Amino acid sequence: MIPIIDRFAKCRVAVIGDLILDCYLQGDVSRISPEAPVPIVRSLSERSVAGGAANVVANLATLGATVDVVGLTGLDSARDDLISCLQTHGRVDLTGLIGVADRPTTRKLRILGAHQQIVRVDQEDTSPYDDLVEQRLIAAAAAAADRADIVILSDYGKGALSLRVLREIIDRCNATQKQVLVDPKRLDLTAYRGATIITPNRKELSAATRLPCDTDSQALTAAIQAQELTESSILLTRSEKGMSFFPLSGSPIHLATVAQDVFDVSGAGDTVIAVLGASLASGLSMLESMKLANHGAGIVVAKVGTACVTPEELAASLGSELASASVNDGRHITAEDAVAQRWAWAKEKLTVGVANGCFDLLHPGHISLIKQAAASCDRLIMALNSDASVRRLKGPSRPIQDEESRAAVIGALKGVSAVVLFDEDTPFNLIKALQPDILVKGADYSEDQVVGGDIVKARGGRIVLAQLSPGQSTTQLVKKAELTH
Repeated sequence: MIPIIDRFAKCRVAVIGDLILDCYLQGDVSRISPEAPVPIVRSLSERSVAGGAANVVANLATLGATVDVVGLTGLDSARDDLISCLQTHGRVDLTGLIGVADRPTTRKLRILGAHQQIVRVDQEDTSPYDDLVEQRLIAAAAAAADRADIVILSDYGKGALSLRVLREIIDRCNATQKQVLVDPKRLDLTAYRGATIITPNRKELSAATRLPCDTDSQALTAAIQAQELTESSILLTRSEKGMSFFPLSGSPIHLATVAQDVFDVSGAGDTVIAVLGASLASGLSMLESMKLANHGAGIVVAKVGTACVTPEELAASLGSELASASVNDGRHITAEDAVAQRWAWAKEKLTVGVANGCFDLLHPGHISLIKQAAASCDRLIMALNSDASVRRLKGPSRPIQDEESRAAVIGALKGVSAVVLFDEDTPFNLIKALQPDILVKGADYSEDQVVGGDIVKARGGRIVLAQLSPGQSTTQLVKKAELTH
């Protein structure tokens, strides 16, 4: 784990805004409807995730921060589902959730066929709420802000952040010299006047200022106008052009995107402001915080639907900047370096495979498995049980060769890109960290028996069951050697 990410566990963040329950009905497409030119979806499965401000909360909690969430919900089953979603992510204080009997929890239902969204059905009420509800919301927000190291306002235009609520929170934060970040949806940016940083995307900034912001110079002009309206610094997310920070004083900072594959941009802005907020709350500089947020966005856009970034993914993405995509010589590397190397290869569009075993006395069966493994991917990482792991599995007389010797022999074989040791009885934790595209095991296993197979298949990877060479066994070789002495 990169040390700066460990700091997230020590910070507390208040997230105030529009809470959304994102629901996905997903299935296979069988044919096109004869009544209308839309796909017919069958075998539907449903999942619910936190959306809007709730997705900011989920991202922060997944990173390890303690989060106070403040917002409105109905008193309905969607509220219960939203609470369940948030509770799965980590340390989330839900005392700021205000239930309103005559107002539904905002819910977005998406129907997807073969990963393509076909239709979305929204359940929401964005009408103004009464003074009593507003007073309760302000009181809960004030209490959360006072406890927090930093405050995030997530405005999705669903009604929770009224003008009075915004003003009360921003003024309170300014009075206590506490940073407040805003993810805006309003066209009138003056509602956010006095916020520390406002984080519009390109479309939002252009709509609010009525100015183009495609080029660096256009973005600067639009940002200056936004600063005049808000007296706030502007962090502009620019899709394929990365992100740009325009401080109230000083020079802009531009970062190129780190995203390689963009599958779904849903919730990317939530991840940006969550990682940025956690980083700033942890005492990191604006540049360091932007780098982390940039990597976080690059990770989530490669996922389907609203998603969170984990500390492990963030550390791996950061580490990949230091790794060389040219490594392919079978060298023995640490698990941390292997993770970084894996993502460096991913940036080069190279598929990464993992095969594992003790590989104590190399025999033709091992050679056959490694050949098949190398043929199934662009880069092959061989995961070897450490000496301690082999002793636990095979007994005190094993291994015959120590781990360094085994790593050197395996690493010298054609097709092996790198070798890494693991100390547990199984490579589950290593596979979880590496997230390979291909996982290779001998055909004496079935797919459901392969350790880590569910991890690989969950991200769209596959299991390769290598054909075995009859009569080849290290244990048999050892016994034969013992009989000859």
